[in-house]
Amino acid sequence: MSQYPSVAPGQSTFKLNTGAEIPVVGLGTWQSPPGEVAKAVEAAIKAGYRHIDAAWIYGNEEEVGQGIKASGVARSELFVTTKIWGTYHRQPEACLDESLQKLGLEYVDLVLVHWPVPLEKRGDEKIPLNPDGSRALDRDWTPEQTWEQMEKLPATGKAKAIGVSNWSVPYLERLLAKAKTVPAANQVELHPFLPQHELVKFCQSKGILMQAYSPLGSSGGPVLQDELVQSIAKAHSADPAQVVVSWAAQRGVVALPKSVTPSRIETNHKLITLTDDEMLKLNELHQQEGKSIRLVSPNWGVDLEW
Repeated sequence: MSQYPSVAPGQSTFKLNTGAEIPVVGLGTWQSPPGEVAKAVEAAIKAGYRHIDAAWIYGNEEEVGQGIKASGVARSELFVTTKIWGTYHRQPEACLDESLQKLGLEYVDLVLVHWPVPLEKRGDEKIPLNPDGSRALDRDWTPEQTWEQMEKLPATGKAKAIGVSNWSVPYLERLLAKAKTVPAANQVELHPFLPQHELVKFCQSKGILMQAYSPLGSSGGPVLQDELVQSIAKAHSADPAQVVVSWAAQRGVVALPKSVTPSRIETNHKLITLTDDEMLKLNELHQQEGKSIRLVSPNWGVDLEW
């Protein structure tokens, strides 16, 4: 049997520690080309998606909002996430306000601390740099202090739940030692080449829902081209993307595949049921030589203890 909770046939949502339902599959919008995001979001919602993942730093929240409006689906039927950028760690509500204005929404269902890395606030600079080219970190502020500010957001009505993104076990342990509110979610890079077994187990033990960004690895990347992934897809008459999205879901992990192609958006949303043997093989795939890969690792100049 699988060591992770499975998605029952037809199951479309997981439950956050707040009691709210969150769709198992959502549309990711990171790195989606300008001019294509609104149509992708509209197409996704019309294809049955009810979960859209956004972020202030993506620079496309206006288009995300346009797509939501064009879909014609009621706001109450959607689950929308945004994220607080590093330059706003001292004032997350200000960042949330900007995102809400761009999205054209009164609230989000979930807001995450994008990285546990406070950055200096220098005007409109998104990634402030020191003279030597290194990231300008706000060394007088801690991620735990950021979380104290985050804990105030639900009472404003602007965010129904709060969580984190790109937090490792040691970072989460330090946060939980002081937190009044347990994060509802932790969104990280997660795919068969980076399964994050320890982190998934830790978060699930604490009631923190895991979310996978880049669940496909990357566009045209090695994960979807992998021989095992391809063979499982063939056995199910499915696309390789459906295999890795379903693998995440059967581990109790929300998957956020990104695409701007309507046909792929539609198939990415259709889960298949993998066998225990297929799950085991995918869980162990990263152990093969050359198949343990982290694709997103900005040089923050701080040890994130991955």
